Amino acid sequence: MGFGNYSLTAHDALLKKRSNLPRQEIFKQVQCHPLMNPKGVRLRESRDSADHPQSQGVVFALDVTGSMGEIPRLLATSQLPKFMKVLMDCQIPDPQILFMAVGDAISDNAPLQVGQFESTAELMDKWLTYSYLEGGGGGSGEESYELGMYFLSMHTEMDCMVKRQKRGYLFMTGDENPYPTLSRHIIETVIGDSVDEDLSCEEILAELQKSYVPFFIIPDRQRAKRCERRWRDLLGDNVLCLESPAEVCFAAAGAILLCESRVSSLTELAETLEKTGLTGELKNSVIRSLTPFAEVIFNRSL
Repeated sequence: MGFGNYSLTAHDALLKKRSNLPRQEIFKQVQCHPLMNPKGVRLRESRDSADHPQSQGVVFALDVTGSMGEIPRLLATSQLPKFMKVLMDCQIPDPQILFMAVGDAISDNAPLQVGQFESTAELMDKWLTYSYLEGGGGGSGEESYELGMYFLSMHTEMDCMVKRQKRGYLFMTGDENPYPTLSRHIIETVIGDSVDEDLSCEEILAELQKSYVPFFIIPDRQRAKRCERRWRDLLGDNVLCLESPAEVCFAAAGAILLCESRVSSLTELAETLEKTGLTGELKNSVIRSLTPFAEVIFNRSL
């Protein structure tokens, strides 16, 4: 997938029509949309084309359990065009976006939903708003993030990796820990794969990292208290602890710019983000949230 051209104007117009709508009028699904059901899916593909000769896969895996529904709403009403503008302004070639929705395989009816990699505003928006915001979760302090990572590692293929040995980017939002082990029975029930044994979260992550640069984004400092330690054990510096959910798209865009060496200082990063209209305290909080990761990147380049 990933054909067609992106129009920032069209995307802004699409979101402007719904900017004041309540969440339930934007996300209308009452169960997993059939086209987002991962069971039996062979591959979700990000491919080069005449329009997109340097495709770059980017995945947003959104926690849609009870406490996390604000982030999909922000993406669908205001923020996704801002993310795309940052990437385009900094000449990140041909981003193709895939949306996933992640829940709890123990308690939810739709613990995993998967869209397609897309290049156009209309199709990105379609898969985002096809997501069923189930609002569940099991209350155990864990969600099935490892199930989403398993799907990406085994059922996606990106030309950025296949042709250029350049990994895609994964931004997973959440406020809980992953389950330590992914049951082979859950894999078969939800995705349809037959595997011989349960898989540890570490095993899944090691396979994922062959094709993706994964980030885990925690929406605020309060929620970081209950899950940051475990995610840092897994991902190290690639855990972004924000001050509010409103930072998500800007933090994700900033992380890509840092990884791609498109900015050489936090001042330059702030100036780049300002071009999307990000100002005031929100800009300052985004820069504060990205500072620990930026310092690691800049130190590596010394």
